[in-house]
Amino acid sequence: MILYANGDSHTAAAEAVNSYAFAEDDRNLVHLGRLPHPANLAVSWGKKLSTLLKMAFYCGAESAASNDRIIRTTKEYINNYTQDVTNLFVVIGWSTWEREEWLIDDVYCQINASGTDIVPNSHKEKYKEYVTNVNWRHKTNQAHKDIIELHKWLDDKSITHVFFNGNNTFSQIQNKFDFGTSYIEPYNKKFSYNDYLIDNGISTVSHNSYHFGEDGHTKWTNYMLKYIGKNNLI
Repeated sequence: MILYANGDSHTAAAEAVNSYAFAEDDRNLVHLGRLPHPANLAVSWGKKLSTLLKMAFYCGAESAASNDRIIRTTKEYINNYTQDVTNLFVVIGWSTWEREEWLIDDVYCQINASGTDIVPNSHKEKYKEYVTNVNWRHKTNQAHKDIIELHKWLDDKSITHVFFNGNNTFSQIQNKFDFGTSYIEPYNKKFSYNDYLIDNGISTVSHNSYHFGEDGHTKWTNYMLKYIGKNNLI
């Protein structure tokens, strides 16, 4: 089997053992572009989990990724997979709800509400409006619908999968959906990746970082392993 992991920087293991979010941040690995830095990926929860489960590993994650990107690239990977898709074990850590993916000049760009993204002049007004007018309730509801759709899509293909929240949760959602065991506590903030690690004594790599070191990835791996075993997912 192949453990296919997708997500944002928490799955790409940004800053886990060095200061890099992308491989290209390392002047020796510029040719790898926005892929995860290999040294960080080697200690990521995805890699650790695949090793313990005795599975091959593929990571489709990218730091700063939107959920639009996560869904698009997950579907692309599966649609292009030439073997039996039921041999895939898909694990996704969701990004924050407000992020978007824009197609600009045939390039997919990841956009967030920080106001710091660099966009072409042709999109500066659109970006300004987006940053100024983010409707978190709408974005949360839309993310909820999109994730339900992907869950059903994977179920229809009999692909075993597990989702978890990175930083945001659906605690404000009124019409809750039954994901069964395919989503770790989607409506409980205590079980988001960020809150679980902090509540269990794991600190980020620095006071001004949102990322965790190898200790955090090990902690989350162990939690995931217990969850998978408890629910007989594979």
